[in-house]
Amino acid sequence: MIYAKNKKARFEYEILETMEAGLVLTGPEVKAIRAGQVKLTSGFVTFHGEIPLLTNAHISKYKYATIIDYETERSRKLLLKKKEINYLKGKSQEHGLTIIPLSIYTKGRHIKLEIGIARGKKLYDKRRTIKKREVDRQIRRALKEQGG
Repeated sequence: MIYAKNKKARFEYEILETMEAGLVLTGPEVKAIRAGQVKLTSGFVTFHGEIPLLTNAHISKYKYATIIDYETERSRKLLLKKKEINYLKGKSQEHGLTIIPLSIYTKGRHIKLEIGIARGKKLYDKRRTIKKREVDRQIRRALKEQGG
């Protein structure tokens, strides 16, 4: 089940590659995510030494938690294999590339994060995306009107 998607990421960035990572979370954070109280729009992945961290992702405080005092935008450790960490670290140091969260979901009983290696789009690329979306919408309308 998908709890949150970063819709803005696909518009703002060209996604070159995606990966799956686990997250180190506290109990109330897991409950808040399962309640859908998570925002990934301003999040990104940074490295603190050899440790990948999800930074700036907002997980709201869980309403019924006994531990009330936790930071909503703290950096959370990502669980990846050593080979994946080294690969991502190399990609993050390349010019123009960044690592962003795309969605947060469950796989079995574990909460997973889909991360993407992305390159920022230029303004004209964004305009092209908007134009294509509008044309697709007009085609769908025309087909619906003809069919019904």
